[in-house]
Amino acid sequence: MSKEISREELSQLVQSNQAVVLEVLPPKYYAEGHLPGARNLPLDRFEQVLTELGLDRNAPIVTYCTGPTCANSGVAAARLGQLGYANVRVFKGGKEAWRAAGLALSLPSQ
Repeated sequence: MSKEISREELSQLVQSNQAVVLEVLPPKYYAEGHLPGARNLPLDRFEQVLTELGLDRNAPIVTYCTGPTCANSGVAAARLGQLGYANVRVFKGGKEAWRAAGLALSLPSQ
């Protein structure tokens, strides 16, 4: 089981660019706004996109989705763990907690 990460700790990692942050929602939702620096890893194309991302298996990785009721972040973290990614954490609060704390979402580059 993956460890959870708090919004405060994730905010620090995002600001210092010290973790790979993965939004595990379909591209439509990613395009509507995502955590700063996050990359999109939709579950329906998980293996394909993961290969394209070429992530370091030892890098700190954080998965998130919409909020506490969304299971995608936990599913993705478990899959990453099964594939040998050693440092995966889940931000259960997702976009809901990020916005509730007054933090801005980013939009994809044009």
